[in-house]
Amino acid sequence: MIKWLAAAVTLVAVSTAPAFADPVLDGRISALARAWDHAQFEVTPVDARLTELRRLEAQANALAAQYPQAAEPMVWQAIILSSEAGAEGGLGALGKATQARDILLRAERINPNVLNGSIFTSLGSLYAQVPGFPIGFGNRDRARQYLSRAVAINPEGIDSNYFMADFLERQHDYVQAAEYLRRAQNAPARPGREVADAGRRREIAAMLARIQSR
Repeated sequence: MIKWLAAAVTLVAVSTAPAFADPVLDGRISALARAWDHAQFEVTPVDARLTELRRLEAQANALAAQYPQAAEPMVWQAIILSSEAGAEGGLGALGKATQARDILLRAERINPNVLNGSIFTSLGSLYAQVPGFPIGFGNRDRARQYLSRAVAINPEGIDSNYFMADFLERQHDYVQAAEYLRRAQNAPARPGREVADAGRRREIAAMLARIQSR
């Protein structure tokens, strides 16, 4: 079984509140982010979480169709798809992970540094967690490259540091993983993303305890 990405990308929870020229898009992205925070970190039953994520996927798809030249809705499409893969688990989720990767690569061509490097955090996490050839597209070298770019863009970010630590733990580099986890612990709060911050900090504490017990 695959231990799928929990977000994600932040995939990950996006590091900062969006700031677009279009206030309508701004508001809809913010609402989508808060709804994802709730589904990912507060909805416990897996079936209920999947139901909520599928509803959010439809919203993200509609937003991306309305704003085809904006990278931000694409990032959220990928985050939601990755979260669905995480909730479903197993090899059956590989299709959603692949779709998320392809969307992120399209978003990168539009605006690679959007949302404080969230594209690279999400891509790095996918390449780190998906199985490699011949089953999937996972690749440790690409994972490290993407995650390093994410940290370079957002060196104080909670997600960029957490997912680099996750990758390093998988490589059994526990000393470096603990260093990135401490950076993640010291990350500044994200206004409007209190639920995501609290959930990620619980994951950081759990990983740090696991590493320190080795």
